[in-house]
Amino acid sequence: MIDKKLVRKLVEERMAELDNGLFIVELNVSSNNVIQVELDKHEGGVSVDDCIRVSRNVEHNLDREEQDFELQVSSAGLDKGLRVFAQYKKNIGREVKVKFVDSGSIEGELVAATEEEITVRTSRKERIEGRKKKETIIEDHVVPMEQIKETKIIISFK
Repeated sequence: MIDKKLVRKLVEERMAELDNGLFIVELNVSSNNVIQVELDKHEGGVSVDDCIRVSRNVEHNLDREEQDFELQVSSAGLDKGLRVFAQYKKNIGREVKVKFVDSGSIEGELVAATEEEITVRTSRKERIEGRKKKETIIEDHVVPMEQIKETKIIISFK
């Protein structure tokens, strides 16, 4: 089986050379040598060229004569949830849906993120006693990372 640490080293080597804000979201090496690398970027999106360059560095430094392998390098898609701190940091200001480990969820704007917790700002209209119009109530909800089951970006075409 191909060593995961070696693959990580090769990917990080190329990302350092490119110096364009790439980071690893997920890296897996299966028992039958299927290598899956998922990348994201601190600003903007991952280009096909980024994936090709990372892929070539891994491919050229592993010997197919020694061990056959399959290599997949891709960008972190919007269909998948946020999985690493750098993704949370990158998406501050965007609308998210956070599902909790125990149950329930919350939707709102991701306004802050640390390694330990995130803050989601929600707003709702509510009638306040003595007033005719509904008022907008804004609340910040601090959610510890260990309570998060999944966080997804809400895609809006408004």
